[in-house]
Amino acid sequence: MSDARPDARPLRHEPALGAAAQLVLLLLLGTVTGLGPVGWLTGLAFTVATWAVLTRALSRSWPGPTPFGPANAVTLARTTLVGGVTALVAELFVSRPPVVALIALTTVALALDAVDGQVARRTGTATAFGARFDMEADAFLILVLSVHVAGAMGPWVLAIGAMRYVFVAAARFLPWLNGPLPPSMARKTVAAVQGVVLLVAAAGILPPVPAYAAVASALALLVWSFARDIRWLWRVRVRQAVSHRTPTVAHRGP
Repeated sequence: MSDARPDARPLRHEPALGAAAQLVLLLLLGTVTGLGPVGWLTGLAFTVATWAVLTRALSRSWPGPTPFGPANAVTLARTTLVGGVTALVAELFVSRPPVVALIALTTVALALDAVDGQVARRTGTATAFGARFDMEADAFLILVLSVHVAGAMGPWVLAIGAMRYVFVAAARFLPWLNGPLPPSMARKTVAAVQGVVLLVAAAGILPPVPAYAAVASALALLVWSFARDIRWLWRVRVRQAVSHRTPTVAHRGP
């Protein structure tokens, strides 16, 4: 007689595979770049946090098992690269590992950002979970890159990485900010620009003045994009409030 509870949730192997891949990448970085204790601890913390968050998110698909899908596998690979970038940026605060490794990992991670969405559409496996997974990976990479670039350009660059998290925090107090937004190519383009500009700034391939101008322009575009979305959500809220206040006219029969 089986002791398994009928309501027991099946274990998912994807978070464990992602954690294993992350550890392999950290070992490679330790060998190639001499990753020190700060980088290792940061990378391990990222590994544990990713495993925990991904496990919890996948468990919400109960009672029916949800296939992970090829698009989410690409996003998981990209998340592994983001973990490597995070470890290297943390190590840069105490030593000087080769920046070329950080640039290489970031370049591949940004390139894969254009792949997972296409895979999801072509295989018909697009899901709300996949969209959120993709968005969180993007947001954290931008945050880490902004921390790195802020070390050279100043703390104002942190606004690029922090803006989405400030928006999420504000939505806890202003629930109307949680409203659905219409698809927007402009929003996607602005998000992609942030990663590319921060990568260029981190690589140091531009002179100081053009680099500052590029990062400042990226920040201005991001502010415009968030302001545009907030304005749209506010107008939806106002329309809904007006419709709720409008009295219903009762029509009497003859």
